[in-house]
Amino acid sequence: MLQDVIEGFGATRRKAREPDVTGRSSTREHFDDLFLAHYARLVAILRRILGDHARAEDLANEVFLKLYRRPLLQESGGNVPGWLYRTATNLGIDALRCLARRSRYEQAAAQAQSKNCTTENAFDQALRTERRLRVRAVLAELKPVQAQLLLLRASGHTYKELADSLAIEPGSVGTLLVRAEAAFEQRYRELYGREEGL
Repeated sequence: MLQDVIEGFGATRRKAREPDVTGRSSTREHFDDLFLAHYARLVAILRRILGDHARAEDLANEVFLKLYRRPLLQESGGNVPGWLYRTATNLGIDALRCLARRSRYEQAAAQAQSKNCTTENAFDQALRTERRLRVRAVLAELKPVQAQLLLLRASGHTYKELADSLAIEPGSVGTLLVRAEAAFEQRYRELYGREEGL
């Protein structure tokens, strides 16, 4: 009888500690033990791979999140520590590759930008600014549809995109564009006279 009381007390205590009847709390305790046992070492390994402590912690958290989402791996009795370290090193290597790829893209973009940026003297810059102001003034005096057509076409839109965005017939885009260009050129000459390149 004393044995029944002790077993009943143990069962009650187990139920109080494990509110989930499905047994997931024992899995959770196992997960917590794995986390406490391996987290610091995973962070250290990832920090050596990446050279960045904060990023190493993020990736270590990601490793444990993957483990948490795969409870069968924990319950199967497989080599969970081996899986943890293999996954961590794979994530670290992937992060290095991503960083190298990003660096290459940024360097290529910087080189392309430096090729496009030519050194310009103050006189050329002032001429370009004045011409930009003149174009804006002429566009402001055109009919709104003509100004929109010219701006959108100069931005690289196709005839179909022009027709869709301005709600005009696709077949009339070419004619309207020619008329808008002629109106722009005529008004520009009236205001500023003939200029080279126009």
